[in-house]
Amino acid sequence: MFHQVWAALLYLYGILLNTIYQCPEHIQLTTLGMDGKEFPEPHLGQWYFIAGAAPTKDELATFDPVDNIVFNMAAGSTPMQLQLRATIRTKTGLCVPRKWTYHLTEGSTDLRTEGRPDMKTELFSSSCPGGIMLKEMGQGYQRFLLYNRSPHPPKHCVEEFQSLTSCLDSKAFLLTPRDQEACELSSN
Repeated sequence: MFHQVWAALLYLYGILLNTIYQCPEHIQLTTLGMDGKEFPEPHLGQWYFIAGAAPTKDELATFDPVDNIVFNMAAGSTPMQLQLRATIRTKTGLCVPRKWTYHLTEGSTDLRTEGRPDMKTELFSSSCPGGIMLKEMGQGYQRFLLYNRSPHPPKHCVEEFQSLTSCLDSKAFLLTPRDQEACELSSN
């Protein structure tokens, strides 16, 4: 009898905690809307990398030397393709250009990176104005990345991202300093 009462109390306590400390839901974006305009058009253009979160610091280590990153997403040469160019400003002041191609997966929110078959990227909305969240998964890592149209989004946007990713078992957090001027994006 005692064990049944104890089990029932623990069960009720668990329900109570779950309602109090429930993680906010993140809404996954669809790759293509009915008219083909939901994605990617609203996401084309310039973006700034703001923050990252992952289960471990190792999964964010690639961003340790970064002061800021500015990206430009453009439609690719085929309908299911996106061209991404980036310029990374390191903490030492160097500008490092990068570019890669994403392939859209029809009927899915997945983006596949050309030349990296193990890498999968999913897009999620952000309640922050001008914001978007990506989840990157590859061989041996998983991380969430926050981007914004502004290099300095409101503080509450970063706090919300950190809270959400913490609920998703991402205990390591990295905020880019963005102390230096962003590098200019190359046109090729």
